[in-house]
Amino acid sequence: MTSSNRPGVADASGPAEPIRYQALRPEIAVDAEIDDIPAAAPTQLRSQRGLIYLGICLVLIGLNLRTVFSSFSAVLPEITSDAGLPGWAVVVLTTVPVTLLGVFAPLAPVLARRFGAERVLLGAMAVLTAGLLLRPTEVPGAGHLPTLLAGTAACGAAIALCNVLLPGVVKRDFPHRLGLMGGLYTTAICASAALGAGFTYPVFAATGQWTSALWSWAVPAGVVLLLFLPLAVRQHPVRHQAVRGGVNVWRSAVAWQVTLFMVLQAMMSFSVFAWLAPILRDRGIEGGTAGLIVSVSIVLQMLGSLFAPALATRFKDQRMINTVVALMTGGGFALSIFGPTELIWIWTGLLGLGQGSLTAVALTMIMVRTRDAHTAAHLSGMMQGVGYGVGSVGTLLVGQLHQATGGFTAAGVLFLVVGALAAFFGYRAGRNKFV
Repeated sequence: MTSSNRPGVADASGPAEPIRYQALRPEIAVDAEIDDIPAAAPTQLRSQRGLIYLGICLVLIGLNLRTVFSSFSAVLPEITSDAGLPGWAVVVLTTVPVTLLGVFAPLAPVLARRFGAERVLLGAMAVLTAGLLLRPTEVPGAGHLPTLLAGTAACGAAIALCNVLLPGVVKRDFPHRLGLMGGLYTTAICASAALGAGFTYPVFAATGQWTSALWSWAVPAGVVLLLFLPLAVRQHPVRHQAVRGGVNVWRSAVAWQVTLFMVLQAMMSFSVFAWLAPILRDRGIEGGTAGLIVSVSIVLQMLGSLFAPALATRFKDQRMINTVVALMTGGGFALSIFGPTELIWIWTGLLGLGQGSLTAVALTMIMVRTRDAHTAAHLSGMMQGVGYGVGSVGTLLVGQLHQATGGFTAAGVLFLVVGALAAFFGYRAGRNKFV
């Protein structure tokens, strides 16, 4: 595929259309291979059916990218009790996978230039499947802790690679179906978190084993690995060189404001996956009901993520919407801890709508604060590396505060502060300025 086929990239006929005006979902607006010379070619397929098969595989990959977070939190009390996990281990296990999303994100384009995006995705799914199988395994004489740590780390690294490469493959291979594929792909990612939250505890209740509940999530990952295998191994990767374009985002004040907005968003987002179910159970809500509440809250995130980008781009700037959704998220999280449990569905619903909208508008900043696709790709890399790496501090702080106080009251105060800070930096990032 030549550069003229890529949205937001200049061709011989004239300058690129500013990326902020393109009708793309923010989650697929950025191509991790944008700097490659020669340009990355579409996936080699034999027929139109092959393209449909590829689309199904990409959506199914997305359907496996968040279960590792929500499934663990759904049975965290049972794991802690049965495996005898020390407090530090619980904190590490809820923090490490998010940290690795930032650590391994810069590696994805490098691997794609060497092996091809499809083969890297295949390798990532293999590592994810292995990590999910390893996680609940017991080591004679050492218990579950070593494999929990190793398996969780493997899953985090694999998801990081998929997070970076999947949007570019969707954009590259489905240029005329970006709306459909973008919607399916991003919905699948949200659905994966909802499935992990909603079905893990029922599997535990049915089997009586938390290990079986966690092992069950290796099955869909393994199925996708087998489905994607014949397609990926047929590809013949071409060596690419990286030629950088766009401004130096690391020296831009606007880029840092957007990135700090993303950091604070990530602090709350992944704390929902890691801690909302334990918070609800700590408040006396039964495990299956807690999982259902979290699952519904995540489904509401999908609604927020669908409508927020379109609403944000209708305004001259995004200061107001960034501020409102940040305060909704922080307030919803705090009310889930402090508010009356009789209204818990309302509090978690507010949290879900706010969080989905907050995540979407933070990603939308990539488009509306950059003038070209190269700069957007570099800003995305900065946001993912710093955003997920530093954003994992949220899950870390919740765990440490819980260990120190024996409850989640301090975490509620934390999220009021984080929500206020996100509103401040969201207001700054929302001004009509460019990187």
